[in-house]
Amino acid sequence: MYTKQQLINHLKSMGISSSDSIMLHSSMKSIGEVEGGADTVLDSFMEYLSDGLFMAPAHTWAQMSETYPIFNPETEPACVGIIPNLFLKRPGVVRSLHPTHSIAAYGPSAKEYIKGEENCNTPCTPGGCWDRLNTIHAKILLVGVTHIRNTYIHSIEERCHVPERFTANPTLFYIKMPDNSLKPTPMYRHYNPYTAHISESFDKLGDAFFETGAAKRVVFGSAPSILCDASKLFSVTSQILSYEPNCCIDRGSIPKEWWQSLVP
Repeated sequence: MYTKQQLINHLKSMGISSSDSIMLHSSMKSIGEVEGGADTVLDSFMEYLSDGLFMAPAHTWAQMSETYPIFNPETEPACVGIIPNLFLKRPGVVRSLHPTHSIAAYGPSAKEYIKGEENCNTPCTPGGCWDRLNTIHAKILLVGVTHIRNTYIHSIEERCHVPERFTANPTLFYIKMPDNSLKPTPMYRHYNPYTAHISESFDKLGDAFFETGAAKRVVFGSAPSILCDASKLFSVTSQILSYEPNCCIDRGSIPKEWWQSLVP
């Protein structure tokens, strides 16, 4: 059974510092038995990253729809697991006002970082929270999950204008604002005519990320995990997409020569 200190030691062994910006995607089950459960997992991150920025996805894309259009950031549960939902309830944690792809954030810069998401019109709008993981040189930690859960790759695709990624028309959502008003927000949804879930193709980028040093294998608790550098992910992915924007879906694998020049 893992203790909080053991989990903190795992973060240190990855090369994560207390001032880093970390986006966590996680599977609680994969971590193994933890003294205190998921709350202890959160304690380990929030205490260790005391001078940094700790973030987790607080997505609601699974339930938001034309028939369920009102997003209340104070009450709407996330559709991405136990850790994000517990994180949302913690004192000092703030949530961005994105109706389908919000993030929860904690740290000295959290409030400033999440500003403006109510003005987004796509899942990972350029200039928004997901896009700026690159700007702030964030690290993305995938605990017990793979790049299928790495939302930042969606952001890179948006920045690179990959075609066939959105619905033809937006869905009209309403965001409950801090003053209790409802802000109408037309939002394009993820859609591709050839696959139900675009992100299921993202693991094809794994070899490129490992070989270029954009990602490395680590362990958190008992969970095989991946620690990614957001800036390097952007460099590698954007170079690959420059050859063929839809390669992740259209190809069975990604040709190595497309990223070979980025291998150290």
